[in-house]
Amino acid sequence: MKITRKETAACLTFAVMLALLLAAAAPADAARLKDIASFSGVRNNELVGYGLVVGLAGTGDGTTSTFTMQSMSNMLDKMGVEAAPGDLKPQNVAAVMVSAKMPVSAKPGSGLDVTVSSLGDAESLLGGVLLVTPLKGLDGKIYAVAQGSLTIGGFSVGGEAATAQKNIPTVGRIPNGAVVEREVPFSFNNQESMTINLTVQDFSTTMDVVNRINGVLGDRYASARDISTVELQIPPKFRGNMVPLMASLENMNITPGGKAKVVVDEKTGTVVLGQDVRLSKVAVAHGNLQVVIAESQEVSQPGPFSDGETVVTPQTDVGIEEQNNSLMLMEGATLQELVDGLNAIGAAPRDLISIIRALKVAGSLHAEVEVI
Repeated sequence: MKITRKETAACLTFAVMLALLLAAAAPADAARLKDIASFSGVRNNELVGYGLVVGLAGTGDGTTSTFTMQSMSNMLDKMGVEAAPGDLKPQNVAAVMVSAKMPVSAKPGSGLDVTVSSLGDAESLLGGVLLVTPLKGLDGKIYAVAQGSLTIGGFSVGGEAATAQKNIPTVGRIPNGAVVEREVPFSFNNQESMTINLTVQDFSTTMDVVNRINGVLGDRYASARDISTVELQIPPKFRGNMVPLMASLENMNITPGGKAKVVVDEKTGTVVLGQDVRLSKVAVAHGNLQVVIAESQEVSQPGPFSDGETVVTPQTDVGIEEQNNSLMLMEGATLQELVDGLNAIGAAPRDLISIIRALKVAGSLHAEVEVI
């Protein structure tokens, strides 16, 4: 389908007007559609490969990593050097897995960042160089080739009695370390329909997206498939040239909704309350009970010129302290009033966990409580 300059200019003009309309009167707590959704056809493809890192200063794989020695033998054999695996010492070599994310828009010749991870028992990849490694997709085809010097964000040093380590020295990165050799057979502009997957599981948010798109495009191009999926039929004027349309849609301001939720992390004592948490009228009193038991030993001496014996007698001191907090009336129609009420009774983060559970059992807390 060939697009003339006049049609391209008309699409760009329409896209600019669309972006201005979608961005107008955005609420303060609104989020862009591209921050809460993903679009079909806009994705990364995972690539992975197996390779060798050479040039290590004695921190490579040991002789127990037989696959490293076999890989070295195979590599040398391809270069015309005969070497039995048992005769090799791979202290300066490490077997690694190489992974990369390839965008669907990547073309042959473009670069990709790669991550190199040790596969054997290497101590560090510092100073290593990755040899030519083909990267394959799930279909088994080679899409990129990686090679280059590693950058390591950590180190590991030590002696006989002590060691020191920062971060993980067995994982490294090679910026632009892979070159794309084959592109993904997908044409973005040839789509007649598109699926918008929302990360927010909420019917109200999904319908808000549908209504706003249809209102601006002037027809029922968008429809809700389920709680978080929107199906968009591409308008005829954008078929074959979807980039202006996508540039406008991804900046559309949406106010995401969801269930009222309270998240509790008992490991750290963290409590997070969502914006829509509500509290019915309830009276709360919370106090801490502290019991301290101290054990000591007392020596009992017999009287002078008596036949008694010296004995050790245990001494136990018990102390009990209980806070006497008054009853506090709490009625939180808003999140701020709920927080103010909890602060008024002097509740610490650990105390909040107990209070929130009690409020939920009493039926006064109108939110879902999730413990992580």
